[in-house]
Amino acid sequence: MARRKKSKGKNSLLGLVLVILLSLFYVYFGDSLESLTDESVNDVETIDSAVVNVVEPVGDLRIYYLDVGQADATLIVNDGKYMLIDAGNNEDGKNLVKYLQNMEIEEFEYVIATHAHEDHIGGMDDVINNFQINNFYMPDVVTTTATFEDVVEALEDNNLSFDTPSIGDAFSFGGCNFTVLSVTDDEGDLNDNSIVLRLVYGDNSFLFMGDATSAIEKNILKLGIDLKTDVYKVAHHGSSYSNTLAFLKEVNPTYAIISVGEGNSYGHPHDEALNNVKSVCNNIYRTDVNGTIIVDSDGENINISFCETDIDG
Repeated sequence: MARRKKSKGKNSLLGLVLVILLSLFYVYFGDSLESLTDESVNDVETIDSAVVNVVEPVGDLRIYYLDVGQADATLIVNDGKYMLIDAGNNEDGKNLVKYLQNMEIEEFEYVIATHAHEDHIGGMDDVINNFQINNFYMPDVVTTTATFEDVVEALEDNNLSFDTPSIGDAFSFGGCNFTVLSVTDDEGDLNDNSIVLRLVYGDNSFLFMGDATSAIEKNILKLGIDLKTDVYKVAHHGSSYSNTLAFLKEVNPTYAIISVGEGNSYGHPHDEALNNVKSVCNNIYRTDVNGTIIVDSDGENINISFCETDIDG
């Protein structure tokens, strides 16, 4: 049987058509395909800053870095709305609720549990049981601790579900922009699950690191965004496993705030981390020294003040 002779003209035309179709397919569906790729912290190389919706600053922004001892809790207030990042230890729950109720807070637009360690979510069940919460974020990681189970039970009892954001997600809160810089589902190290947030308010910026370690800092550096920050919430209470000099040089904060308990058994803040912070920042405040640290911003200027609290249980 004679072999059919190939037509070069037809193959060339077919190739051209395929190229055109592939090009059109990418133009119309490329973004959708990218959204289906793995968005884990190790794979994301850049964040497109254009995805952040720019909003005008509204009123004043006030952030309370609450003195909850060797733990974390941060209250953010803007435009009559409230947001809470972490909720201290188990014994802090009742005092934290009382403190927030004394401020006449009834509803939170966002509550974020950065990761499942007790010193960050210990009082979270009390918060869930006493306030209306419109959006609850935490990593998609299950642990078997009683503290974590208390949080899950409180969510279920109040018919609340939680969402896990992805790296690069952006959301608005009052006149603020938030961007998620890290979150993982690796159960091997709960610290590295931390939801890391960057807040932009007018010309001012704030970075909340949770307990993210140096491995996460290295990945954040790969995101390709401007990390220059006015107020840096020092990672992991000033642990030497975080706060690398390479990372801090990029953050280059004007103010640094350490949430830490006096005479804590971990030795936080560690000398290495503290020296790294001091090398890039002249204004360092600590909850074990200054009590609750209050940061006010009008979108251009920042003011720091302090107050004593009885939140630490």
